[in-house]
Parts: sequence; structure tokens; C-alpha cells
Amino acid sequence: MTEAAVRRPARVVVADDQTVVREGIVMLLGLLPGIEVVGAAADGDEAVRLVAELAPDVVLMDLRMPRCDGVEATRRIRAEHPGTQVVVLTTFADDASLFPALRAGARGYLTKDAGGEEIVRAVQSVLSGDAGLSPSIQRRLLERLSEPEPQPSSGPAEPPDGLTARETEVLLLIADGLTNQEIARKLHVSTATVKTHINNLFAKTGLKDRAQAVRYAYGKGLVRPPAG
Repeated sequence: MTEAAVRRPARVVVADDQTVVREGIVMLLGLLPGIEVVGAAADGDEAVRLVAELAPDVVLMDLRMPRCDGVEATRRIRAEHPGTQVVVLTTFADDASLFPALRAGARGYLTKDAGGEEIVRAVQSVLSGDAGLSPSIQRRLLERLSEPEPQPSSGPAEPPDGLTARETEVLLLIADGLTNQEIARKLHVSTATVKTHINNLFAKTGLKDRAQAVRYAYGKGLVRPPAG
């Protein structure tokens, strides 16, 4: 980074659906050196709109939000506004959230108990081209990537809980971080058809949202973390 870039505060948008949490993060960031909060969003759709309008350097992105969750918003921001980096800021440091967020293009991942210095380091890291991952997240990531890969089975696994082959395929694409629209394009079907498959697989498995679906897919051994 140039000396001028170092002096210029990083322009940040905060996205979190909980008003108290969002306002608290904005207040904290306002006290940190080198960061300027330029906007705050209550869901993923608003975050994407603010990025298009304000062109911030970084979005601090919650994952669990209504209408458009953090993973989908991250994918859209990175595809449509590659000059804006995303640092996931979430309560949940679980693998089911971590891997889809990183696949979607997030460069940093912090839990909401991160201190001010840790947030500043993450923002500076992603702006300099590095990954802004907290030490605990780095350990979890390395642990998952260092796990031995299961041996391939002799035949195709039976879909769990009575899922059809198509419903299982949709589940795997959800676990890979794809939006309904992206799943529809990939499978050459309508978004309405995708929603029907999702409703069916949720009903059969008792799942309530996409985050649970990702965790379910990992738990059933249908997907595993990337090998590299």
C-alpha cells in the first residue's frame, strides 16, 4: 500500500440485522483509528445496495440475516463489486458458517467478541491482500483441512431422510454457498422449482434455514471441506 493509502481511513459498511448489535459495532468502530464507518445495513440486500452506492473498502458482514443472508450477500458483493472486501463478523465460529463464507469470497472472519485491535488488524490485512482471520478461526481452518479425507465408498451413498437425488443435489449446492438464483441457473430450472425442492428437503429433514442445511450436509458426510 502507498503512504497515502495507509493514511486514508478504511471506509467500512456494517451489516447486522440486530439493531443493538449493529449500533454497538458502529460505535466501537467509530473509536478505532484508521476506520471510517460510511453506512450500516440491516440485511444482506441493504448491504449490497450500500456497497453499490458508497463503494466502501470493507464490509463487516453478519451471516445470520433475514431476506438475504451474509453468505449470499458476500457472493453478490464480490461478484459485482470486487473492489470491496468482506470480513465476516458473527457470533458463530462453527465450520458450517466458516467454509461457505470463505467460498463466497470473504477474506476475513471474526467472531463478535473480537476486540478493537483485532478488528483493525483484520481490516488492514484484507486491504493489503492478506486473509484477516482470527487466530482461533485459523486453527479451526487448519484442523479441518488437515483431517484425513474419508475413503471413497464402493458405491453411491443412499440420500438420507428420504431425500430425492434432486433434493440432495440442491442441498449440496446450498452447502457450497449458492443462492437460489444461482442454483436455478446451474440446474437449468426456475427459482420457483428450486424453492419447492428446498421446502421439501426442509420438511423431510426438519431443517429451518440454510445455515442448518449446511451443518446437516456436513454432519451427514455429504460434503467435506476443500482439500486446498
